Amino acid sequence: MEQGLKDLIEVSQFYGKQKDFVLAGGGNTSYKNDQYLWVKASGFSLATIGEAGFAKLDRSQLEEITNKTYSDDPLKREDEIVKDLMKSRVEPEKGQRPSVETSFHNLMDFSLVVHTHSTKVNGLMCSEQAAEKTAELFGDEVIYIAYEDPGYILFKVVEKAVVNYRKEKGKEPGIIFLQNHGVFVGGNSVAEIHSSYQMIDEKLDAVYGTEPANENLPVNPIADQIIPAVRMMVSKESLKAVRLANTTLFDKYLQKENLPAISVPFTPDGIVYANSAFVYGEFKGDAEAFLEDIQQKINQYEQEKGKLPKVIFASGLGVMVIADHAEGAEILVDVVTDHCRIAQFAESFGGHHPMTPAQIAFIESWEVEQYRSKISLGGTAGRADRKVIIVTGGAQGFGAGIVEHLMEHGANVVIADLNAEKGQEFAGTLNAVKRKNKALFVQTDVSKAESVENLVRETVINFGGLDTFISNAGILRAGGLDEMTPETFELMTKVNYSAYFICSKYASAVMKLQNQFKPDHFTDIIQINSKSGLKGSNKNFAYAGGKFGGIGLTQSFALELMPYKIKVNSICPGNFFDGPLWADPENGLFVQYLRAGKVPGAKTLEDVKHFYEAQVPAGRGCTPLDVMRAIFYVMEQEYETGQAVPVTGGQNMLN
Repeated sequence: MEQGLKDLIEVSQFYGKQKDFVLAGGGNTSYKNDQYLWVKASGFSLATIGEAGFAKLDRSQLEEITNKTYSDDPLKREDEIVKDLMKSRVEPEKGQRPSVETSFHNLMDFSLVVHTHSTKVNGLMCSEQAAEKTAELFGDEVIYIAYEDPGYILFKVVEKAVVNYRKEKGKEPGIIFLQNHGVFVGGNSVAEIHSSYQMIDEKLDAVYGTEPANENLPVNPIADQIIPAVRMMVSKESLKAVRLANTTLFDKYLQKENLPAISVPFTPDGIVYANSAFVYGEFKGDAEAFLEDIQQKINQYEQEKGKLPKVIFASGLGVMVIADHAEGAEILVDVVTDHCRIAQFAESFGGHHPMTPAQIAFIESWEVEQYRSKISLGGTAGRADRKVIIVTGGAQGFGAGIVEHLMEHGANVVIADLNAEKGQEFAGTLNAVKRKNKALFVQTDVSKAESVENLVRETVINFGGLDTFISNAGILRAGGLDEMTPETFELMTKVNYSAYFICSKYASAVMKLQNQFKPDHFTDIIQINSKSGLKGSNKNFAYAGGKFGGIGLTQSFALELMPYKIKVNSICPGNFFDGPLWADPENGLFVQYLRAGKVPGAKTLEDVKHFYEAQVPAGRGCTPLDVMRAIFYVMEQEYETGQAVPVTGGQNMLN
């Protein structure tokens, strides 16, 4: 790889990892020599981009685009240019789509060009005094371009300004500011790029002063009685992710006197990701009245715009963002935050200057931006696609295996576990994989009502609702009547039996609310039971008794909740011999059973394991995949409820 490409990757990742410069798929970068230009391809993030993320283009063909005459019809013209850009690719077999702003990169006579939508820059570019203050702050060392629709026309305006600058100044402009858009910075080294951006920030910071800290605010306790309903209102063709954010910055612009400053988009990116308008509501303490008002406003929005809203500003609650998946919701929180910061910075330059209705209409109909939105915020796939699922005891053992399979199948998964270290590490590992669904860890003691209530609340705030609750957490302390203490028996009963009631109580409340607003939506409460819930277990009565009781709860809950389309079933796995419950070298069941003498004649851990494997017709222990297949069956069907599904390799057979 030549040094120029290495520099391009370095500078791209540097700015791509900073939300002050780049959000989601925004911004683009390039490197060029005399023959070729490498530019960021659509669908790649600057934060993580490598060589494969850059489209290699023939500069001679790019020059033909510059000099070619295109249609007078704006949309037809932009389509023609996209096709010519695709023809300029040196390696079309890679299927990359070059940035529509490629011509800008080819125009600037620098080996490196970095285009960002810097928040601080746009505080100036989206202000009433953009032109005069740019001249005052930066003099004739930069070019300022008044707003033009993105694409060919804007390029021609910039090209003319650059040519004139070269004639007048006898040098190449290294900085080009674009009103309501961002900035292009050129340089022949990474150091030159950094120097220009640093100079821009220093001059702007001298005007802005210290930016107020944007801090998280407490979420209204009634939020979990509202958000799931809103999620169902917007989940028409497919499930949506809804996230509630409440910060000091959002609170400022939720005040009636400040709302006008953020009511209209500032930049094309704002429209691409958050639509051209928000929905506004006011929560005064009455959840039912608020939901009735928001339902009417969502319906009206859809009728007028032909699509659903993506952002709801709700005073008394915060900002709700709506996306096809959790990653999209995270992006929207960043986009709306950026929008508010731009408005706040613009106060230093005479106030905000939003886009006009005509400019907004062009962006909404432009295929290029529709494509960007699709690849950035588009959907996922899998047997649990877009579902929100809680797995208790999800940080290890069967639970961790279930979580991994659910993530692979498109679910947003909340890992609930007492072990904070393992849970946080596991969630981080899962989220490090590039995918649009997300994992969240919430430390939870399932035996305590307030802890489970918090678990459900955090799930709702972060993902918008709850589609499946998998009650998997459990403990096992083997022992006969002589060994078992009342304290141990009580502990096992609390975790293995009572906790299932607590989890079902708080999970079903959210699911009932969802059913009220989307009556055809099925949800699930699934208890991971055990084969010990189907047949008594020698010197293991505390565990078996809790599991027998669990099936009784399952059957009873099923009768109560099916009218709300909530299915309740138990999965009864065989022994997971390779998991920590059995194989932990210090306190696993193999160790416990050997000590308790549960297996006659057993002298080693291997003796105990072979004894239990021999009892399974399938000749092996149960695996998370075996359990997952049963879970998928239970989730996908819409008729069975109150069942105990054995997954025991034939060891337990129903009559």
